[in-house]
Order: sequence, then C-alpha cells, then structure tokens
Amino acid sequence: MWRGVGFIRQTKLMLVRFVRLRGLPEEIAKGVALGIFIGMTPTFGFQMAIALLFAYMLRENRLAAILGVWVTNPVTAPVIYAVEYEMGRLLLGMPRTSLPTEFTWSAYADLGWNILYPIWVGGIIAGIILGSLAYFVTLRMVPIVKNWRVPRWPRRHWHRKFKNRNAERGTRDE
Repeated sequence: MWRGVGFIRQTKLMLVRFVRLRGLPEEIAKGVALGIFIGMTPTFGFQMAIALLFAYMLRENRLAAILGVWVTNPVTAPVIYAVEYEMGRLLLGMPRTSLPTEFTWSAYADLGWNILYPIWVGGIIAGIILGSLAYFVTLRMVPIVKNWRVPRWPRRHWHRKFKNRNAERGTRDE
C-alpha cells in the first residue's frame, strides 16, 4: 500500500538519480561541498545559479553542486538563517537587532546592515564547517552507495485496466 504513495516513490527516484551521478567520488564530493557552502550563504533565490557558475568555473560536478544547495530550502532556511544570525552576532559581539522606532531610510539601512552582516559571517563559517564535513562524508559514502542495488518496484499497469474494461464493453481503445 505505501509503495503507491507518490512522495515515497519520488524520494526513491531522487536517491537513484543521485546514486547514478557520473564522475569520480572526489568530483561528486567536491560538488556537494561547494553546493552546501553556497547553500549556507544568504543568497536565497540565486543559490542554484551561483552554484552552477562556480561549479562550472572550478570544473566540479555541477549536478552535485546543485543538489548540495538544496540543504537550504523553504522549510530549513528560516532555521538555518536564524542560527547563522545568532552565530555571527555572537562572534562579532553585536547586540540583537530590534525593529526601528522611526520610519526613515537610514533606520532601515541600519537594520539591514545589522542583520545581513552577522548572517554573512555566520553563513561563511557554517558553510566552511558543513561543506568540509559534507566533503568527507560524501567521499566515503559515494563508493558504498554506488554499489547498492535498488530493487525496482512493480509497476502498476493502469492502462491494462482500461483496455480490459473497454474490451468488456465492446469499445475500441483510442
């Protein structure tokens, strides 16, 4: 019954595609590490393009870099950016930022600077740490995962059901 659920099937297909990435384990690991590093930076919305550009320039596995970027997605991004902000704020010795009491351009410019600067510092540090960790884990896991044999699930032949139903009614398939 659970095999019919589309989400589980899509997850399995994504795993199979990742397993079948072409390239040496080191190339794939470098691509994943690059993608995770870029995924940790506050460039939400442009991360895939940036990862693709840098993977192309550094001649790393582009698909692995794009997959690594998805460490920050709409579900995980708020948590990641909050942790990066706190980490950067503590390292820089900055107080927590509050909303401005007056509505002026300079007040909002200061607010943006007081938020973006700690997020960038925290993001670069988190990117270096998590990218390095991802490199070593991926380097070890790629040869193991490539040797896995993922069995095929039996396919449901929905078209046969319609052919049989049409044959019973005496109508033609079109």
